[in-house]
Amino acid sequence: MQKSLLALALLSLGLGHAVADTIRIGHAGPLTGPLAHIGKDGENGARLAIEDANAQGIMIKGEKAVFELVGEDDQADPRQATTVAQRLADEEVAGVVGHVTSSASIPASRVYEQNDIPVITPSATAPKLTAQGYRTTFRVIANDLQQGEAMAKHVGQVLGLKRVAIIDDRSAYGQGLADAFAAKLKDYGVDIVAREFTSHTATDFSAILTKIKGSAPDAVFFGGFDAQAAPMLQQMRQLGLSGKFLGGDGVCTGEMLKLGAGKLTSDVYCTQAGLPMEKMPQGADFRARFKQRFGTDVQLYAPYSYDAAMTLIQAMNAANSADPDDYLPKLRAINHDGVTGTIAFDAKGDIRTGGITLYQFKDGRWATLD
Repeated sequence: MQKSLLALALLSLGLGHAVADTIRIGHAGPLTGPLAHIGKDGENGARLAIEDANAQGIMIKGEKAVFELVGEDDQADPRQATTVAQRLADEEVAGVVGHVTSSASIPASRVYEQNDIPVITPSATAPKLTAQGYRTTFRVIANDLQQGEAMAKHVGQVLGLKRVAIIDDRSAYGQGLADAFAAKLKDYGVDIVAREFTSHTATDFSAILTKIKGSAPDAVFFGGFDAQAAPMLQQMRQLGLSGKFLGGDGVCTGEMLKLGAGKLTSDVYCTQAGLPMEKMPQGADFRARFKQRFGTDVQLYAPYSYDAAMTLIQAMNAANSADPDDYLPKLRAINHDGVTGTIAFDAKGDIRTGGITLYQFKDGRWATLD
């Protein structure tokens, strides 16, 4: 790559350090469709990291590094995700933050592996993602096995429920989370009285819920996202299904509070990978800076997107190179103090210290449970 005209002009005038070629980092997630609020939240988190890194004046090979975010819309669709991944590869990005959903991350990860591009997901929690054994795939958040275990334990030991119905959206994320939850219920003396599925675009769940109602569950667990969880909960109440409503991190959002207004009660619970913002080492500062920069509150994954982007940059800095062949070993061995906690990866690329937090709807917000 040739140096920019600006860099050459600065050198000819003898002003300051040379400016390096722009180092492009991709972000891939849904920017349109029902999950656009989550995708944009993540993109903004990565953008803030890029801006912070540029302000720090990081030097690579003796030149001031200039980082640029390249955002792509994968629509949370597996086929579009592979197209986006190939486009980012063709644009010669040095690394990628994404994808947001497991359904998109799993097929896209193969493209990045084939093109030797490190990718860090801030939010895809399906265990299958890192089980593929790809050298270039990482995640900075706990996986669904941990979420399923946490919710099953809470259902059996704390809530004392005995009969649970499970619905999932058949996505890699939703089904994977539901499977992880189902696999642990028997360990806590809880029976699965119904197991149903829908599609990730459905909005009418009356037939499924009517069928489930006949099994008299104490709770309904949904593996999926807020855009479907809210109408599902509303239809449950309309049909007289008064049991508890349970979900994972796709339900634990500010958007769920808006979509489910009037239907959310203290009988609604969810799990979220990671710590609540107030318990993150740098959570309070991040929340304030994020709102000041973008004029909106954090939805869900912005702190993890920030950490994913900054982790890529820290690995490049440690290697003194933005070439993946050079910085990938540094990425695998990284130990970085992030907004969300310590970022360090195991042999599969999973975060070593990812935690799980349980929430209950209370007083108009998601309240953390001990």
